[in-house]
Amino acid sequence: MSEESDAGAAGELPEYAERVLEVAELIPPGRVMTYGDVAEWLDEGGPRQVGRVMALYGGAVPWWRVVRSDGVLLPGHELRAMEHYRAEGTPLRQASRASDGHLPRLDMRRARWDGEEGAESHT
Repeated sequence: MSEESDAGAAGELPEYAERVLEVAELIPPGRVMTYGDVAEWLDEGGPRQVGRVMALYGGAVPWWRVVRSDGVLLPGHELRAMEHYRAEGTPLRQASRASDGHLPRLDMRRARWDGEEGAESHT
C-alpha cells in the first residue's frame, strides 16, 4: 500500500506498473493479450497483479487490449470497449441469447496476440 501512496505523491508509477503499461502499448490495434499473457511476457507477477495495475493506471494506454482469458468484456466498461473493438476490427464472437446483455465476446483464438507478430512496427 505504501508503494501506491508513494507513487501518487511523487507522480511516478511503480516500476512494475510502468512495465505492464509498456506492454499494453505494444499490442497492435485489433489484437489483445490476456492479463496472464502480460505477466508471462514480463516474466513477473500474475494475472491479478496485471489486472490491478490496469485498474489503477491503465486509463492512459489502450486498456481494452488487455483482457480476461475467456473473452468476456470488462464489466462496467463493455460499451466503451466495444467502440474500440469495432473501430480496430478486433475479432468478436456473436453473443448467445443466454448471455448477459447479449454482448459479444472477444474471439480469443483470432484476436490473441503472441507478442511477436507485428511487434517490429510497434517498437
